[in-house]
Amino acid sequence: MASNRPRILPHRRALSTVLDLLFPPRCVVCRKVGDWLCVDCLSGFPRLVDPLCARCSAPVRDSPLCADCWKSPLRLEGVRAVAPFWGPARAAVHFLKYRYALSLAEPLGAMMAQCWEMRGVPVDLVVPVPLHPSRFRARGYNHAALLAWSVGRQLGLPVDEEALIKVRATKVQMSLGLEERRANVQGAFVACRERVQGRRILVVDDVCTTGATLEACAEALREGGAREVWALTLARTI
Repeated sequence: MASNRPRILPHRRALSTVLDLLFPPRCVVCRKVGDWLCVDCLSGFPRLVDPLCARCSAPVRDSPLCADCWKSPLRLEGVRAVAPFWGPARAAVHFLKYRYALSLAEPLGAMMAQCWEMRGVPVDLVVPVPLHPSRFRARGYNHAALLAWSVGRQLGLPVDEEALIKVRATKVQMSLGLEERRANVQGAFVACRERVQGRRILVVDDVCTTGATLEACAEALREGGAREVWALTLARTI
Protein backbone atom coordinates (compact mmCIF):
# COMPACT_ATOMS: atom_id res chain seq x y z
CA MET A 1 0.00 0.00 0.00
CA ALA A 2 1.23 3.49 -0.82
CA SER A 3 1.72 5.88 2.09
CA ASN A 4 -0.45 8.96 2.53
CA ARG A 5 2.43 11.16 3.75
CA PRO A 6 6.06 11.72 2.75
CA ARG A 7 8.67 9.28 3.98
CA ILE A 8 10.96 11.04 6.48
CA LEU A 9 13.27 9.11 8.81
CA PRO A 10 12.22 9.74 12.44
CA HIS A 11 15.57 11.18 13.54
CA ARG A 12 15.54 13.69 10.69
CA ARG A 13 11.98 14.80 11.41
CA ALA A 14 12.86 15.23 15.09
CA LEU A 15 16.03 17.17 14.26
CA SER A 16 14.11 19.52 11.96
CA THR A 17 11.54 20.18 14.71
CA VAL A 18 14.22 20.84 17.33
CA LEU A 19 16.16 23.18 15.04
CA ASP A 20 12.98 25.18 14.31
CA LEU A 21 12.40 25.54 18.06
CA LEU A 22 15.97 26.49 18.94
CA PHE A 23 16.62 28.64 15.90
CA PRO A 24 13.37 30.19 14.59
CA PRO A 25 13.13 30.03 10.80
CA ARG A 26 14.39 33.01 8.82
CA CYS A 27 13.21 33.81 5.32
CA VAL A 28 15.68 32.27 2.87
CA VAL A 29 15.54 35.46 0.78
CA CYS A 30 15.43 38.47 3.13
CA ARG A 31 16.38 36.68 6.41
CA LYS A 32 13.38 38.08 8.32
CA VAL A 33 12.53 35.91 11.34
CA GLY A 34 9.25 34.03 11.24
CA ASP A 35 8.95 31.80 8.16
CA TRP A 36 11.32 30.09 5.74
CA LEU A 37 9.69 32.19 3.01
CA CYS A 38 8.00 35.38 4.21
CA VAL A 39 4.81 36.78 2.68
CA ASP A 40 6.61 39.61 0.88
CA CYS A 41 9.29 37.37 -0.65
CA LEU A 42 6.73 34.74 -1.56
CA SER A 43 4.66 37.29 -3.47
CA GLY A 44 7.80 38.68 -5.12
CA PHE A 45 9.33 35.28 -5.96
CA PRO A 46 10.76 35.48 -9.51
CA ARG A 47 8.72 33.61 -12.11
CA LEU A 48 9.44 32.36 -15.59
CA VAL A 49 7.16 34.28 -17.94
CA ASP A 50 6.01 33.71 -21.50
CA PRO A 51 7.17 33.22 -24.13
CA LEU A 52 8.62 29.87 -23.00
CA CYS A 53 9.58 26.74 -24.90
CA ALA A 54 6.52 24.52 -25.12
CA ARG A 55 8.70 21.48 -24.40
CA CYS A 56 11.24 22.44 -21.72
CA SER A 57 10.13 25.90 -20.42
CA ALA A 58 13.33 27.68 -21.45
CA PRO A 59 12.76 31.31 -22.52
CA VAL A 60 12.27 31.80 -26.27
CA ARG A 61 11.56 34.73 -28.58
CA ASP A 62 9.70 34.07 -31.80
CA SER A 63 9.48 30.29 -31.78
CA PRO A 64 7.37 27.66 -29.98
CA LEU A 65 10.52 25.68 -29.14
CA CYS A 66 14.01 26.62 -27.98
CA ALA A 67 17.02 25.83 -30.15
CA ASP A 68 17.90 22.74 -28.09
CA CYS A 69 14.39 21.29 -28.39
CA TRP A 70 14.30 21.91 -32.16
CA LYS A 71 17.54 19.93 -32.43
CA SER A 72 17.01 17.26 -29.76
CA PRO A 73 13.70 17.54 -27.87
CA LEU A 74 13.44 16.15 -24.36
CA ARG A 75 12.20 12.58 -24.31
CA LEU A 76 9.02 13.27 -22.36
CA GLU A 77 5.82 15.15 -23.08
CA GLY A 78 7.01 18.39 -21.52
CA VAL A 79 8.50 20.17 -18.51
CA ARG A 80 6.92 23.05 -16.63
CA ALA A 81 8.90 25.16 -14.14
CA VAL A 82 8.13 28.05 -11.82
CA ALA A 83 11.29 30.13 -11.58
CA PRO A 84 14.76 30.69 -13.05
CA PHE A 85 17.38 28.89 -11.01
CA TRP A 86 19.13 31.83 -9.43
CA GLY A 87 18.71 34.07 -6.36
CA PRO A 88 15.56 33.16 -4.39
CA ALA A 89 14.97 29.81 -6.13
CA ARG A 90 18.59 28.71 -5.63
CA ALA A 91 18.44 29.71 -1.94
CA ALA A 92 15.15 27.89 -1.44
CA VAL A 93 16.45 24.68 -3.01
CA HIS A 94 19.63 24.85 -0.90
CA PHE A 95 17.71 25.23 2.37
CA LEU A 96 15.23 22.50 1.49
CA LYS A 97 17.93 19.99 0.50
CA TYR A 98 20.77 20.72 2.89
CA ARG A 99 19.48 22.81 5.81
CA TYR A 100 16.55 20.56 6.80
CA ALA A 101 13.96 23.29 6.18
CA LEU A 102 11.27 20.67 5.58
CA SER A 103 8.32 23.04 6.01
CA LEU A 104 9.67 25.11 3.11
CA ALA A 105 8.22 22.48 0.77
CA GLU A 106 4.68 23.74 1.43
CA PRO A 107 4.94 27.27 -0.04
CA LEU A 108 7.25 26.04 -2.81
CA GLY A 109 4.87 23.23 -3.70
CA ALA A 110 1.97 25.68 -3.73
CA MET A 111 3.79 27.80 -6.32
CA MET A 112 4.47 24.69 -8.39
CA ALA A 113 0.83 23.63 -8.24
CA GLN A 114 -0.26 27.10 -9.35
CA CYS A 115 2.16 26.87 -12.28
CA TRP A 116 0.71 23.50 -13.26
CA GLU A 117 -2.85 24.80 -13.04
CA MET A 118 -1.90 27.59 -15.46
CA ARG A 119 0.31 25.67 -17.88
CA GLY A 120 -0.28 21.97 -17.29
CA VAL A 121 -2.60 19.25 -18.58
CA PRO A 122 -4.76 16.64 -16.82
CA VAL A 123 -2.69 13.94 -15.09
CA ASP A 124 -3.55 10.97 -12.86
CA LEU A 125 -0.63 10.56 -10.48
CA VAL A 126 2.20 12.62 -8.99
CA VAL A 127 5.55 10.82 -8.68
CA PRO A 128 8.71 12.36 -7.16
CA VAL A 129 12.15 11.75 -8.61
CA PRO A 130 13.45 9.14 -6.14
CA LEU A 131 16.73 9.05 -4.25
CA HIS A 132 18.89 5.94 -4.13
CA PRO A 133 18.36 4.19 -0.75
CA SER A 134 21.90 5.05 0.38
CA ARG A 135 21.33 8.75 -0.34
CA PHE A 136 17.93 8.64 1.35
CA ARG A 137 19.41 7.10 4.50
CA ALA A 138 22.15 9.74 4.59
CA ARG A 139 19.75 12.69 4.14
CA GLY A 140 16.76 11.26 5.97
CA TYR A 141 14.19 12.47 3.45
CA ASN A 142 13.68 13.08 -0.24
CA HIS A 143 13.24 16.80 -0.96
CA ALA A 144 11.52 16.02 -4.29
CA ALA A 145 8.98 13.90 -2.43
CA LEU A 146 8.23 16.77 -0.02
CA LEU A 147 7.51 18.99 -3.02
CA ALA A 148 5.47 16.26 -4.69
CA TRP A 149 3.22 15.81 -1.65
CA SER A 150 2.63 19.55 -1.46
CA VAL A 151 1.80 19.65 -5.18
CA GLY A 152 -0.52 16.67 -4.84
CA ARG A 153 -2.42 18.23 -1.94
CA GLN A 154 -2.87 21.50 -3.82
CA LEU A 155 -4.05 19.78 -7.01
CA GLY A 156 -6.10 17.07 -5.33
CA LEU A 157 -4.00 14.32 -6.93
CA PRO A 158 -2.61 11.09 -5.44
CA VAL A 159 1.13 10.88 -4.78
CA ASP A 160 3.10 7.64 -4.92
CA GLU A 161 6.72 7.49 -3.72
CA GLU A 162 6.89 3.78 -4.58
CA ALA A 163 5.85 4.05 -8.22
CA LEU A 164 9.42 4.82 -9.26
CA ILE A 165 12.59 3.66 -7.50
CA LYS A 166 16.27 4.36 -8.03
CA VAL A 167 18.12 1.08 -8.33
CA ARG A 168 21.61 2.37 -9.04
CA ALA A 169 23.61 5.03 -7.23
CA THR A 170 24.85 7.76 -9.57
CA LYS A 171 27.43 10.53 -9.53
CA VAL A 172 26.41 14.07 -8.62
CA GLN A 173 25.25 15.63 -11.91
CA MET A 174 26.41 19.19 -11.23
CA SER A 175 29.81 19.06 -12.98
CA LEU A 176 28.74 16.80 -15.87
CA GLY A 177 27.85 17.77 -19.43
CA LEU A 178 24.63 16.70 -21.16
CA GLU A 179 25.84 13.39 -22.60
CA GLU A 180 27.70 12.57 -19.37
CA ARG A 181 24.52 13.27 -17.41
CA ARG A 182 22.47 11.02 -19.68
CA ALA A 183 25.01 8.20 -19.35
CA ASN A 184 25.17 8.72 -15.59
CA VAL A 185 21.42 8.16 -15.05
CA GLN A 186 20.80 5.67 -17.87
CA GLY A 187 18.99 2.67 -16.40
CA ALA A 188 19.14 4.10 -12.86
CA PHE A 189 15.35 4.03 -12.36
CA VAL A 190 12.71 1.30 -12.46
CA ALA A 191 8.93 1.79 -12.37
CA CYS A 192 6.37 -0.42 -10.66
CA ARG A 193 4.08 -1.54 -13.48
CA GLU A 194 1.10 -2.13 -11.18
CA ARG A 195 1.24 1.49 -10.04
CA VAL A 196 1.83 3.32 -13.34
CA GLN A 197 0.40 1.25 -16.19
CA GLY A 198 -1.99 3.25 -18.37
CA ARG A 199 -1.66 6.38 -16.23
CA ARG A 200 -0.64 9.94 -17.03
CA ILE A 201 2.25 10.68 -14.70
CA LEU A 202 3.52 14.02 -13.38
CA VAL A 203 7.15 13.68 -12.24
CA VAL A 204 8.22 16.28 -9.65
CA ASP A 205 11.76 17.48 -8.93
CA ASP A 206 13.46 20.61 -7.61
CA VAL A 207 15.46 21.77 -10.65
CA CYS A 208 15.62 21.01 -14.37
CA THR A 209 19.06 21.70 -15.84
CA THR A 210 19.54 19.53 -18.93
CA GLY A 211 16.52 17.31 -18.30
CA ALA A 212 18.64 14.13 -18.26
CA THR A 213 17.29 12.87 -14.93
CA LEU A 214 13.70 13.60 -15.93
CA GLU A 215 14.26 11.79 -19.24
CA ALA A 216 15.63 8.73 -17.43
CA CYS A 217 12.60 8.73 -15.12
CA ALA A 218 10.27 9.06 -18.12
CA GLU A 219 11.96 6.15 -19.89
CA ALA A 220 11.49 3.91 -16.84
CA LEU A 221 7.86 4.97 -16.42
CA ARG A 222 7.08 4.30 -20.08
CA GLU A 223 8.71 0.88 -19.80
CA GLY A 224 6.36 0.33 -16.86
CA GLY A 225 3.38 1.13 -19.07
CA ALA A 226 2.73 4.82 -18.31
CA ARG A 227 0.62 6.48 -21.01
CA GLU A 228 2.15 9.97 -20.72
CA VAL A 229 4.98 11.46 -18.66
CA TRP A 230 5.15 15.15 -17.82
CA ALA A 231 7.46 16.93 -15.40
CA LEU A 232 7.12 19.85 -13.00
CA THR A 233 10.07 21.51 -11.24
CA LEU A 234 10.46 24.48 -8.96
CA ALA A 235 13.30 25.94 -11.03
CA ARG A 236 14.76 25.84 -14.53
CA THR A 237 18.42 26.51 -15.21
CA ILE A 238 18.64 29.20 -17.88
